[in-house]
Amino acid sequence: MALRETLRRGDWLTRERVRLWALALAGFSAVAAVVVAATSNGWTDWQGRPLATDFSCFWTAGRFVLEGRPALAFDDAALFALQRATFGPETPFYGWLYPPVFLLVAGLLATLPYPVALGLWLAVTGALYVLSIRAILRSAEDGAAPDPLWLLLVLAFPAVFVTVGHGQNGFLTAALFGGALAILDRRPILAGVLLGLLVYKPQFGLLVPLALVAGGRWRTAAAATATVLALAGLTLALLGPEPWRAVLAASGAVRTTVLEQGAAGWHKLHGVFAWTRFWGGPVGLAYALHGLVALAVAVATAWAWRAPVRPALRSALLLAGAFLVAPHSHDYDLMLLAPALAFLITDGRRHGFAAWEKSLLAFVFVMPLFTRAVAEHALVPVGTIAVLALLIVIVRQCINAAAVAAAPISCHDREHLRSPVAS
Repeated sequence: MALRETLRRGDWLTRERVRLWALALAGFSAVAAVVVAATSNGWTDWQGRPLATDFSCFWTAGRFVLEGRPALAFDDAALFALQRATFGPETPFYGWLYPPVFLLVAGLLATLPYPVALGLWLAVTGALYVLSIRAILRSAEDGAAPDPLWLLLVLAFPAVFVTVGHGQNGFLTAALFGGALAILDRRPILAGVLLGLLVYKPQFGLLVPLALVAGGRWRTAAAATATVLALAGLTLALLGPEPWRAVLAASGAVRTTVLEQGAAGWHKLHGVFAWTRFWGGPVGLAYALHGLVALAVAVATAWAWRAPVRPALRSALLLAGAFLVAPHSHDYDLMLLAPALAFLITDGRRHGFAAWEKSLLAFVFVMPLFTRAVAEHALVPVGTIAVLALLIVIVRQCINAAAVAAAPISCHDREHLRSPVAS
């Protein structure tokens, strides 16, 4: 009983414990990164795989761009041949799963030697991620400097280590999405541009138009649409129509192989669709269950963005919902939870935490460290379950916030709210 009450109240989550656990997580990640770098030859790790595995598909696809053959990025045989020619004959295949606009980034990266490109990619996108979280915290504190502990927590989030290990774009996704929501009220057009830049991850944009329309964010929606069209036009002008034809031709095979058959491994994926397939459910049932959850999340998102809900809560709802609704969410995409957690922590410090919320936030924070291993060996999709629980808590908080905002305030309460003690 005592343990249950402690977890419900979250009193165990003291500042000193948070600091010590964050130091331990950050230290583990740093040591692991140093070991991998020290045992590599600059291009491959000690197992003979490309250093930062998934980044190899960015760089090799970029080589095709520089050669004037960008459509070959969507040709699995050609891409695989180039990867093995570059990194060695035992190199596993790392497929290109992005729309043609991301080839512009890949082409720029391929102008540099692989280790230099990897280091620059992680440094720049990592810095953008840190700046986006700082923007969230500063907006919540009305421009004041956030608690000094924030930077340690931002770097200790285990999804950071996962993203570095894959050389993936999790930092950039979190930076664009979180940064856009942090400045939405102050700079709506720039927020729209940032959201439009997320077009390279279209699966995470499914809820964005719904939220913007429900919230009457017309300037942001227009800026996002213009950005997407501009990027598509620029890609067409620079790379020609062939990559667009190639992505359309490959889309059916990608859906079947990656989504329906789980070629990457179900234990690496998140969402209700992956959960259903992971436990042996047929494709039709997976689509049906995923659709029901997506519909419920969409309704909740539209309501929250239209109702008198605090900005931090509706932003966290959109981030967690985008992750859950996406048909294909990898473990490095858990980076989207970093800005969601930042919004929830700042809102909780100002307005109070719900029962169990602090303990749940702590669990969600550490979850990326072990979710893949638990799913692979215990067959329990911890990541999906944790995000579902987080989403339920956010929706309840949104409902409570809307009820408080709609409730009439008595003269006594109004005077109390104006008093220095209440502030």
